[in-house]
Amino acid sequence: MKKSSFFLITIFISATVLLSSFTNLENNTFNPPNEFKTLLNYLENNVNYIENELPLIMADEVKKNYKNSKYHIIDIRANSWFDYGHIKNAANVKAENLLTYFENTIKPSDFDKIVMVCYSGQSASYYASLLRLAGYDNVYSMKWGMSSWREDFANNSWKKNVKNDFASKIETIEKAKPELGSHPNLNTGKTEAKDILRIRLEKLFATPYKEFIIKSIDVFENPNNYYIVNYWDQEKCEGHIPGALHYTPNASLSKDLLTLPTDEKIVIYEATGQKAAYIVAYLNVLGYNTGNLAYGENSFMNKVLKEKGRDAFTKKEINMFPVVE
Repeated sequence: MKKSSFFLITIFISATVLLSSFTNLENNTFNPPNEFKTLLNYLENNVNYIENELPLIMADEVKKNYKNSKYHIIDIRANSWFDYGHIKNAANVKAENLLTYFENTIKPSDFDKIVMVCYSGQSASYYASLLRLAGYDNVYSMKWGMSSWREDFANNSWKKNVKNDFASKIETIEKAKPELGSHPNLNTGKTEAKDILRIRLEKLFATPYKEFIIKSIDVFENPNNYYIVNYWDQEKCEGHIPGALHYTPNASLSKDLLTLPTDEKIVIYEATGQKAAYIVAYLNVLGYNTGNLAYGENSFMNKVLKEKGRDAFTKKEINMFPVVE
């Protein structure tokens, strides 16, 4: 009798263990960890620039430090423009190679500041953001790009893109944000935040920045094609694109993140497009479909920005600093 009881108990325990194993397997198979939440939690606890002043650096500081061994300048412009003229000691690195450059060519911790440089400052800010997301918190972007370094560079970039074509179209009517909704689905197949982040970064570094640029004429003529985000301090805003929703810098991306749509193209803008570029990179890593308004508000209301003393591109932003040709 005792043997029979022992045998039955053994069978019961084995069945319980086996059922538990199937249950765990089922949970792992059909209820995998939420990649978006895992990644968001990691970024919110490790990335501080989204909630603070964005890391832009002025040309005069770069000029004073280009011989400083603690500063490293990376120019991501095309080889032809780099050969035409670049900042002394700058390294010319293709954007898609930046991650491997940081991992295999330089020791980033050797520098106090690593400065990203491009034509206008927008793509440099975008890639500086991706690099900061990768953990390199000493990366900055040079405000206005090479347009602030010398006039011939400005002629090719900022000077021909500052316009006032839609200044009369701006409005001040505030539109309410939608209710909190769903989030993007990330499907990297990874469970650890750092692994998820790595795959997202690799994909974005491999994608040309031009795919994230949206022209103001497209937004004004086809506003229904976009979820328009006005990323401005409200007290500094002189008006916004019709239909735009106001998101407050250094706050809204935590409180209002889930009001952003997962099924629409989001366009972010502020005065210059350079701060927006940091936000675009952050949101794209999280799986949102986000683009940057080229040259920001300067592309459609430069005169208004100048009159109000806002962040307008003007001749005073252009220096005549030396280059290596």
